[in-house]
Amino acid sequence: MPGKIRKRSPLKVPEQPYIALGLEGSANKLGAGIIKHSPDGSTTVMSNVRHTYITPPGEGFLPRDTAQHHREWILTVINDALSKAGISLHDVHCICYTKGPGMGAPLTSVALVARTLSLLYSKPLVGVNHCVGHIEMGRQITGAKNPVVLYVSGGNTQVIAYSQQCYRIFGETLDIAVGNCLDRFARVINLSNDPSPGYNIEQEAKKGKRLLTLPYTTKGMDVSLSGILTSVETYTTDKRFRPQGSSEGEENADIITPQDLCFSLQETVFAMLVEITERAMAHIGSKEVLIVGGVGCNERLQQMMSIMAKERGGQVFATDDRFCIDNGIMIAQAGLLSYRMGFGTPLSKSTCTQRFRTDEVHVAWRA
Repeated sequence: MPGKIRKRSPLKVPEQPYIALGLEGSANKLGAGIIKHSPDGSTTVMSNVRHTYITPPGEGFLPRDTAQHHREWILTVINDALSKAGISLHDVHCICYTKGPGMGAPLTSVALVARTLSLLYSKPLVGVNHCVGHIEMGRQITGAKNPVVLYVSGGNTQVIAYSQQCYRIFGETLDIAVGNCLDRFARVINLSNDPSPGYNIEQEAKKGKRLLTLPYTTKGMDVSLSGILTSVETYTTDKRFRPQGSSEGEENADIITPQDLCFSLQETVFAMLVEITERAMAHIGSKEVLIVGGVGCNERLQQMMSIMAKERGGQVFATDDRFCIDNGIMIAQAGLLSYRMGFGTPLSKSTCTQRFRTDEVHVAWRA
């Protein structure tokens, strides 16, 4: 039964190549990724395969249906990842899976497969915090050294900074996450979920012409987003609102379009996120910002953050959708770092935790 393997600190260049399989399934993205750490200190992404559960417009994804999707596709995704990497499971040193946070049923479905593979192939198991996976993959890809991290996704919104082998949460949402806010509004105006509601809101926002008044709620280092969601939904009942595709009253300059609402929602929410991130930068004296999580792909958010960072003489680091959106390779990266420090997850403790806090993780691989 895999447990503690070998402990060493700080993290050193490996004496041999290490290969990890990472499995991610905390929400509607199912991913399998294989990563290699080499003796020369380099890191190689050997494969990164993902399959997304997409629901019809106007609908979200339920835990039960999402879990069923993961069960149906996970062997295909894993085999595809192994094939693209050109290896077999016998070549893998450890199997990493998302322990949390996330949706209970999908998490459990993927963890069950990870446990089974661990037993079948006698490979150590490593449970990974989903947020730490995002951070470590972001640091690896961008080369950011010690940034303030803005973690924005469908289920999480946090401003984070590293200190004494822990990722400290400086600020977060007090209610719903920014990705959840955008997704829910996309359902209200019946936007497609393909490839994602947040991406489609971003495209609609580019066509917006009016900045409408919405609640701006920052409370110290925290933000509140439920009020802004209610307020922007209220605009859809305004007599000036014209639904998607409606030509009625287009000659009236006073009309409100779905594009205006998407634009106003993005601008207001992103301004709030930039404010609390800047506050964290000032607090710890950092000039680096790393944006991770699915919403981190948004080009307007990256642009607004870059303006702020440049005014402070700093720099923004971000990745594209291969690494921003939930994926297996980020779980493999964080899991392999933990494994190389001598940590593993015994089968008796290979459970899932829906509310696995970022600051509960011992980041032993950082000095």
